[in-house]
Amino acid sequence: MLFSDRPREFYSNAPLYEVICQLRFPTILSINQNEPAEFQESIRDVFPQYARKQDVSPPRLSGLGTPNLKVEQPPSVTNYHFLSSDSAWKLNLTRDFIALSTRRYPGWEDFARYLDRPLASFIKLYHPAWFLRVGLRYRNIISRNRLNLDNTPWSELFQSSYLGPMGEDDIDENRVTQYGCDLTVKLDSSCYAKIHAGPAALKNQDADPEVKFILDLDLFMSGNVPCTLAAASLETLHGHAGRVFEGAITDTLRDAMR
Repeated sequence: MLFSDRPREFYSNAPLYEVICQLRFPTILSINQNEPAEFQESIRDVFPQYARKQDVSPPRLSGLGTPNLKVEQPPSVTNYHFLSSDSAWKLNLTRDFIALSTRRYPGWEDFARYLDRPLASFIKLYHPAWFLRVGLRYRNIISRNRLNLDNTPWSELFQSSYLGPMGEDDIDENRVTQYGCDLTVKLDSSCYAKIHAGPAALKNQDADPEVKFILDLDLFMSGNVPCTLAAASLETLHGHAGRVFEGAITDTLRDAMR
């Protein structure tokens, strides 16, 4: 099962590691050239911390197959960071996108409220022609230890469509050294989802040896999305995200997360 029409449910032990909303727009050069002081003033009560960083892109090769092969370093892109007082919420602005992220997801309604004013201020001050991509990403990291499911195999927690060979009765998951399911699927006439699912031993996790399950859901609309439809587009993506997540898990995992 890839999708579920189960009623929406709040899980007190939800495995969300990070939620990211990003809206890409045709390049606005003035954002890279001038610090966004007026934009900061409009959001500073919620995002009082500020930092400016330079994002460096990887080198590009030009002239492949000719005697004039060159390695070109693209110019750096200024990335403005605005953080909440507790650093739990981060807003990023570059000449190409605006994004909101958090690792303390309180639920969709509160997340949308954190985005409403910055997005409205951005549209009012910079007048983007449209949005090239509207994206909503849910990074889930499922720890069996945290949910008291240490002796429960993944096959009892996730649907077989996300497990591949690991879901077969004659395969011991402890003998599988690497597996990942990567899928891009069209959800409706305008929405897509890039899904990654599979076990992994995470790096930089305080030397935690536990193998966890990654369920990374990147939902998006592409094309010329009118600015007036950005909020409605995100609501649609959020609705699809719930259907995908519920379609991936079993009742055993639901009970553990409640």
